Amino acid sequence: MAFAGILNDADITAALQACQAADSFEYKSFFAKVGLSAKTPDDIKKAFAVIDQDKSGFIEEDELKLFLQNFSASARALTDAETKAFLKAGDADGDGMIGVDGEEFDHENVSGKRL
Repeated sequence: MAFAGILNDADITAALQACQAADSFEYKSFFAKVGLSAKTPDDIKKAFAVIDQDKSGFIEEDELKLFLQNFSASARALTDAETKAFLKAGDADGDGMIGVDGEEFDHENVSGKRL
């Protein structure tokens, strides 16, 4: 699994089950359930590297739509509304992407302290 050593498989399964229905994904709740909100900044950067499929240093909208599939290949894609809400919440500088550096995909956002 791509998140081996970062996240617990049981937590991932539980988090994915909680958002199986379309339009049920809520990023703060998902990060908490999967255990990412309690991780170190270094672990959060490792998780970002898994989600950043093209290794550009940014999570673009097309990568964000498939966010759940990074945790399980059989997971659903996010709906357009979920994707746009997630992107809006994480895109601090308005460039249409979530970056690993700065204030976008960092410990404060993932832990829910800033968003």
